[in-house]
Amino acid sequence: MELETEKTNPNPAAALHPTRILIAEDDIPLASFLQRALGNDRYAVDLVHDGEAALQLLTEAHYDLLILDLNLPRLDGLALLREIRPSGSRIPVLVLTARSRVEDRITALDSGADDCLTKPFSLQELTARIRAILRRNHERPQPGPLQVADLVLSAEEHRAERSGKKLDLTAKEFALLEYLMANARHPVTREMIMENVWREHYDGRSNLVDVYVKYLRDKVDLDFPTKLVHTIRGIGYVLTEN
Repeated sequence: MELETEKTNPNPAAALHPTRILIAEDDIPLASFLQRALGNDRYAVDLVHDGEAALQLLTEAHYDLLILDLNLPRLDGLALLREIRPSGSRIPVLVLTARSRVEDRITALDSGADDCLTKPFSLQELTARIRAILRRNHERPQPGPLQVADLVLSAEEHRAERSGKKLDLTAKEFALLEYLMANARHPVTREMIMENVWREHYDGRSNLVDVYVKYLRDKVDLDFPTKLVHTIRGIGYVLTEN
């Protein structure tokens, strides 16, 4: 693994309020190295080597970031994500994985990860991604219930329902619905959705946004007489009751 030591930008708030990071990684030499390296950047780092220990710590203490290996013993990374996200946890999660298939990374993101980094990786890239995730999370507004007609979404509880019926959404579908509801009655382009939900630049050849909007429509609109998710030809989409 390419783990280059380098001088990263220091953690600016560390002197007063140390950023707390939990690393869940069963490769003990790698985990110890990351703990030392991030500690040198003045992060407060705790370390566990299996999923059950990570889940226990997450229920007992506050962390600002979880660095999560997928191949953990006792409770693997995907299972851990599927435990904490439905419970309402909004802790940012950076997944580390040796799995190179795109499908595996998509599964991790849909299960609630904020970012994925494939092994082997450089320490410089890891710390840059950590800073980006923490920056986005710091800028994220405090969650509050959103409502359009009979559709209600609570980011804090990680719950969406329509006419009192809970909607069974994947993490990415939930994020897409949250973005559309936050911009209710205002058209959003595919570019805007890709940059704000996937945090990637839009490739005009990709139909990823359209596919996920269809998934969302099947759950939000299919069983209800009033349709809320609308296509605006040549522009994108809008969520509105009119």
